[in-house]
Amino acid sequence: MGEHRKLWWTLIAILAVTFTILGFSGVEIYKKAPPIPEKVVTSAGQVLMTSTDILNGQTAWQSTGGMQIGSIWGHGAYQAPDWSADWLHRELLAWLDLASQELYAKPFKQLDGDTQAALEHKVKTEYRNNTFNEQTGTLIVSERRAKAMAQTADYYQRLYGAAPELQATRDNYAMKEDTLPSAERRADLTKFFFWTSWAAATQRPGTDATYTNNWPPEPLIGNHPTPENVIWSLVCVIILIAGIGFLVLGWAFLRRHEPEPASPATDPILSVGLTPSQRALGKYLVVVVAMFIGQILLGGFTAHYTIEGQHFYGIDVSQWFPYSLTRTWHLQLAIFWIATAFLTAGLFLAPIINGGKDPKFQKLGVNVLFCALIVVVGGALLGNFLAIKQVLPAQLNFWLGHQGYEYLDLGRLWQVALFIGILFWLGLMLRAMLPALRQKGDKNLLALLCTSTIAIGLFYGAGLFYGERTHITIMEYWRWWVVHLWVEGIFEVFATTALAFIFSSMGLVSRRMATASSLAAASLFMVGGVPGTFHHIYFSGTTTPVMAIGAAFSALEVVPLILLGYEAWDHWRLKARAPWMENVKWPLMCFVAVAFWNMVGAGVFGFMINTPVALFYLQGLNTTAVHSHAALFGVYGFLSLGFVLLVLRYIRPGLRFSDSLMRTGFWWLNAGLVLMIATSLLPIGIYQFYASLSQGMWYARSDAFLQQDFLETLRWVRTFGDVVFIVGGAAVAWQVVIGVLGQGASARVGNSAVLAKARR
Repeated sequence: MGEHRKLWWTLIAILAVTFTILGFSGVEIYKKAPPIPEKVVTSAGQVLMTSTDILNGQTAWQSTGGMQIGSIWGHGAYQAPDWSADWLHRELLAWLDLASQELYAKPFKQLDGDTQAALEHKVKTEYRNNTFNEQTGTLIVSERRAKAMAQTADYYQRLYGAAPELQATRDNYAMKEDTLPSAERRADLTKFFFWTSWAAATQRPGTDATYTNNWPPEPLIGNHPTPENVIWSLVCVIILIAGIGFLVLGWAFLRRHEPEPASPATDPILSVGLTPSQRALGKYLVVVVAMFIGQILLGGFTAHYTIEGQHFYGIDVSQWFPYSLTRTWHLQLAIFWIATAFLTAGLFLAPIINGGKDPKFQKLGVNVLFCALIVVVGGALLGNFLAIKQVLPAQLNFWLGHQGYEYLDLGRLWQVALFIGILFWLGLMLRAMLPALRQKGDKNLLALLCTSTIAIGLFYGAGLFYGERTHITIMEYWRWWVVHLWVEGIFEVFATTALAFIFSSMGLVSRRMATASSLAAASLFMVGGVPGTFHHIYFSGTTTPVMAIGAAFSALEVVPLILLGYEAWDHWRLKARAPWMENVKWPLMCFVAVAFWNMVGAGVFGFMINTPVALFYLQGLNTTAVHSHAALFGVYGFLSLGFVLLVLRYIRPGLRFSDSLMRTGFWWLNAGLVLMIATSLLPIGIYQFYASLSQGMWYARSDAFLQQDFLETLRWVRTFGDVVFIVGGAAVAWQVVIGVLGQGASARVGNSAVLAKARR
């Protein structure tokens, strides 16, 4: 540890404390998850459903694309309704009409205001009252509620089928005809939807809040933010302000200033020479940009479905490539290409770490991993297609087709295969790192890089801790270990450390400062990032303490983003440190963009939906899409492209980036992202927020609301941003392709001549 001992112990202490909090809170989540009744019966004793029926409904929902058609408890797609909120509102209206007909022989809407208010009080009392018996596992509902449930279930069975009277509704929801062909599975699906709405309406024993902390907003039964929600939202803001103050104070007083090292006359990385395994990475880069182009084209295609739900410019393609499938592929390819870019950067660094030499059979390992990657990606995408097409047998869907959970949609078999591939990559990395750690000299930075590499290899495995029939609350706990901790946490530390290692290897920054800044950054990322995982599951069947932890710690996630302007400046000025740095100008520009979008996308737009009271009304709206687009592509997308361009520059030493291509690519990508957000996603999200606040989540996600001419125009306007973004992506991809293949105007010089010149 040496002179960095204090920083290491700070990081270790933070990890110990935060993962302890995460673990003990996980036990709370397991114990206090909303109960799944063994049976649901009427007051007369008629059995309406069993726990097996409810879980069968969960698997039926997964097979249709799950979170890629609408959402459950706010998690999923934004086009169709949130099924929990939608079912609850429809069932409440059905109950009110039944009560009105029974008591007054007229529809509810024809009653006077006082009589309506009296019935609304009764429906609130009945629905919020918890009639679940923990000893027997039985949930009792009134005869009237059973009738309301049956009416609501009938609507959903027709909606997920091919009932002609609901064809326009399916089109508005971007659902294909006969989404779930089996009548038996549709019946089970309705039971799962009922259970999620029951948990959202029923008070948790010993509290005044429902199992989902009163989410969704539903005025008919008094689903409003709890006092604890408001209190912890205020605490969240206070912690943010205090954290920023202490960070700026610490930055001012503790930051060390030391002379920058003299820049070498030539690029030290080039002087080492290329190894066979590094030369083999060109095909990885081509596959990365191929998946990138596929992903952004699918993004534009999917966005168009929000206007023409079953058509693409008048062509009915929904029966083969429906919204649920294209959105699945869009998100899965994003994870695939970004992860592959990170793995490629690691494989490029491995020989450099190993003193410019390949460990034995390293090239073979790189090629085997590439073949495995192609098989996993192809198999996962094909499985998604077969699942949503309802070709796979029900018992194989989860394993070979579609898990139904956003960002982890791939079938479990492909998920296991991907995990094995990541572990294989980890083995290739450790073969280079471990011998290097035994060498003399300061190895603190390498130790941190090694630790983050191991974490990348292992943390993806958290997604294997739930199964097809796992309680959805428990599933959400583990899913966010992958989506938040693995992607937003571990990748962030790896990227920071890898860049510090690269720049110090170039001789542009001192190893001492690179190590100190990387350790400090890792501590800042982890202190809020680990327990901050819970800000994703405030309303997913968790308790108030989980919400409190998520709110308090996730505020700290935003704190380090305040200083990213300085990081952007650091990266920008590196290109002037040495004449040869001009060759890596465009990778550096991508890293500058990362800092900007981290501050805006993760910081500003992230905190916009971060506090419990804000997320109560915003969860599942287009405001979430604003954050996800700005953070996922703005941060990890540009970071991955930066890695790709950096690796390309070194495995093709004579390559000179085309300024015209790269200017188009870089600026059009940024401009397209801004246009997408500013002209469409954000205005729609703000308009939805008002609807959610004033009338309820059911209305903000309904087709009656989303198909208004004004909002449809805004979705058409997004086309301009999409086209600009696609042009930018195509320019970057073409630069990578001609760079790898040696075609076009990108002049290449033989490797031996360049290396000889570098050595001179």
